[in-house]
Amino acid sequence: MNYHITTIACQTTRPIDIIDITTDVRAALEESGLQQGTVTLLSRHTTACLNINEREERLMQDMTTWLKRFIPKDGDWLHNIETIDGRDNAHSHLLGLFMNSSETIPFSEGQLMLGEWQSIFFIELDGPRPKREVLVHIQGE
Repeated sequence: MNYHITTIACQTTRPIDIIDITTDVRAALEESGLQQGTVTLLSRHTTACLNINEREERLMQDMTTWLKRFIPKDGDWLHNIETIDGRDNAHSHLLGLFMNSSETIPFSEGQLMLGEWQSIFFIELDGPRPKREVLVHIQGE
């Protein structure tokens, strides 16, 4: 079994930002030279998550709208009374309870085995942030 570890850097520009990182993951897989195995992705943040879903502009807008409505920023959140880093971000942490911090995707013949409509998204819940990071751990042969 061989391993390849790298990172994908993300810069977010909106409070909730959905960024397609599929191309970056494919590039990391190609760089690894491995032909079959699994790619595990890990968001290294408590207020940014990963998701596999369809990339369609209106659907992505719907996702953002739904997240904002599901747990509103202006709720009466105790975490916001004395913030650690000056950010009123309790809603971001709460949204993270319902999302994935990691995704694992099999690959074969050097290709991700995603479905036709599937893309890999980095989802910022507490932006904008100048530097976010996804750990990419590829294992296989």
